[in-house]
Amino acid sequence: MTIDWAHFTPWSSLAGGALIGVAAGLFILFNGRIAGISGILGGFLRPPAGKSNERAWRAIFIAGLLCAPLAWGLFLPAREIRIDAGWMEIVIAGVFVGVGTRYAAGCTSGHGVCGLSRLSFRSLAATLIFMAAGFATVYVMRHMVGG
Repeated sequence: MTIDWAHFTPWSSLAGGALIGVAAGLFILFNGRIAGISGILGGFLRPPAGKSNERAWRAIFIAGLLCAPLAWGLFLPAREIRIDAGWMEIVIAGVFVGVGTRYAAGCTSGHGVCGLSRLSFRSLAATLIFMAAGFATVYVMRHMVGG
């Protein structure tokens, strides 16, 4: 294995991770809620009974996720995005992620960022499974299938 030193970005990656951690911490501190994207999106699409005011903050949160890259583009040019997969592979991967999120009762942001910081054993197990599945998928696609 070799490191692509031209694209190795430890400081910006560290800064991004720290910002995600601070944002998740502030979210739970001020709102008492976990910043898990699948739960926020699920609650937006199907709000809990009797809580009609739930949709507004969820819509704002989701809009922020979608608009942040566009706002960043005002300050720095966007990098070229290259995806080494076809549309069918992306759709199949999305279905697997969705099904896995339902079975795990949360996504990587809910378990990996928020759950681990709360020392949740369930989140540790889910995150280890997420990571192992990702490693296995990359290995199979790159070394066995030949992608």
